[in-house]
Amino acid sequence: MIVKPDSSSSIHLARRLRERRSVRESIRPIEELARGSQHLFTAHLELTGHLGERVTVPRFLFAGPGSAGASFLRLGIFGGLHGDEEASVLGAVALLEHLHRDPEIARGYELVVYPVCNPTGYADDTRWSRNGVDLNRQFWRDSAEPEVILLERQLVNLAFDGIVALHSDDHSAGLYGFVKGHALTRHVLEPALARAAAVLPRNFDKSIDNFHANEGIIEAGYPGVLTAPPAQYPRPLEIVFETPQLAPIARQIEAHRLALEEILLRFRATISEAQSI
Repeated sequence: MIVKPDSSSSIHLARRLRERRSVRESIRPIEELARGSQHLFTAHLELTGHLGERVTVPRFLFAGPGSAGASFLRLGIFGGLHGDEEASVLGAVALLEHLHRDPEIARGYELVVYPVCNPTGYADDTRWSRNGVDLNRQFWRDSAEPEVILLERQLVNLAFDGIVALHSDDHSAGLYGFVKGHALTRHVLEPALARAAAVLPRNFDKSIDNFHANEGIIEAGYPGVLTAPPAQYPRPLEIVFETPQLAPIARQIEAHRLALEEILLRFRATISEAQSI
């Protein structure tokens, strides 16, 4: 049964952004929540574009509840690598809105959320950056693209335990995802896809995006996509979660949010089980 998505400010915002693609407007609800929050903080990054302009890459930190002295899992969430995938941006925003209301979901986590990794492409509503480059084919390839250099530095310096990249695919009729890194990653993505299937169908094709797929899960991928640094060891959990871009955007936003919440739940439990073996 399809569950009707909850009405939220991020969903209403999606309708307005069809007329005006503004990075500032897309993140404003989270900036306002962060002003009075004990868990949510604004920590934006700046870069200099190829034309010398200053560009802001939004970044938010969410510190989940935890016990004194306990270790936290650091998870990086990345949206908007392709500027025309609006749902990936607003899905990350919707997660932060929900966590603000219910911080317990993020217990034991340090979340670093980058909702708009390609701010010029997002403003222009194009897949590529304003320099005409697909940023998600540039990572760890000695790229000169300033957005890639900035994000690579974040990936090195923060050494995430898990990385989740959000995307929308205009050639897919359903949800699917890529897994890499930690051997237990598949056991985290599977329930995330199942939960998001409450609002959008899952893609069960045997071939998706030119890759072999098993029940919506792909274990290969394109070179140059956003991943952990090649030298990082042990390898973190790495997931790419894809919604069908032609589906109603409100349902895509909700699917991203539900999948992310399930990833938080399952990753924490899976790591605990692995440590006890």
